[in-house]
Amino acid sequence: MDAIFHEKQEGSLCAQHCLNNLLQGEYFTPVDLSSIAHQLDEEERMRMAEGGVMSDEYRTFLQQPSGNMDDSGFFSIQVISNALRVWGLELMLFNSREYQRLMIDPINEKAFICNYKEHWFTVRKLGQQWFNLNSLLTGPELISDTYLALFLAQLQQEGYSIFVIRGNLPDCEAEQILGIMRVQQQQRPKLIGEDEAQGSSGQRSSQRALETGQGLVEGVVDEEDEELRKALALSRQDLEVEDEEADLRRAIQLSMQGSGGAVSSTPIMPKEGNVTVTTASPPATKITPSSENLTAEELRRKRQAYFDRQTQQQTQPTSPQPQDSKSTESAEGSSDQGTKATEGTH
Repeated sequence: MDAIFHEKQEGSLCAQHCLNNLLQGEYFTPVDLSSIAHQLDEEERMRMAEGGVMSDEYRTFLQQPSGNMDDSGFFSIQVISNALRVWGLELMLFNSREYQRLMIDPINEKAFICNYKEHWFTVRKLGQQWFNLNSLLTGPELISDTYLALFLAQLQQEGYSIFVIRGNLPDCEAEQILGIMRVQQQQRPKLIGEDEAQGSSGQRSSQRALETGQGLVEGVVDEEDEELRKALALSRQDLEVEDEEADLRRAIQLSMQGSGGAVSSTPIMPKEGNVTVTTASPPATKITPSSENLTAEELRRKRQAYFDRQTQQQTQPTSPQPQDSKSTESAEGSSDQGTKATEGTH
């Protein structure tokens, strides 16, 4: 990766960075591009003068700023196109009918230049691998052949204009090295800090679009991992919901017990959405509380009602009940009579 030439963003000179990253060398300076822009402005002025230097159209043209460059360092597509002609290279709009009729797979091309408002960057093939050479990145970003078309499609969706480079690019060291070996990228480069990248409103917009494009590519590359993470998250969520519902069911059972329901102290065991409660003495009873059909909010309200009742009972003063022993003796006597009656039947 060190052999790849990658100019990082300085001011608003993304057009210069785009060209040099495409050609893999410091071939153009701001002065060079400014000269091309002034030449284009003069050609346009001469064409407008043909209609008369006293015409309103000509006067209006003279009052307008240059459409080929500005003080921030922006250069138009005409400047970039003229700069590439020096190297025998031409631009063709990627989504034009003329190019689409050629039916060329993007991986068989050599390079693309992408533009969003006032930001330019290069995507180039070096050896047998594709790299995003955006000057807003801290370094070259490897793009696999599988996701190159998807990456370009996402850029178009975000509003980018994409141009195909036609012609023979100059030879470079990275092309020679990557022609005999392939590289792997363990960690994708990050975007340069916003303070360094904010040269104009167009660059801020392009940065947001680039982040979206990067997010899509990374999401597709890690699709299987992402699906696994989603499945695990849903599984954890289901477990949490099941645990909460189980707690709610237990609270409902306790509230039934507190209100006189004939439920024993045997632990309640929830089983896949059905609550089965067994008593200690035969015959065994199975109670399916109606709370199964209640919503989670209704269950919460019933649980809160139970907690309120429990709190009230705990705060009320308690007094000894001397009749408990008599009740116990009466119960024991009834039990003895029942036993004797049972023995008489044998």
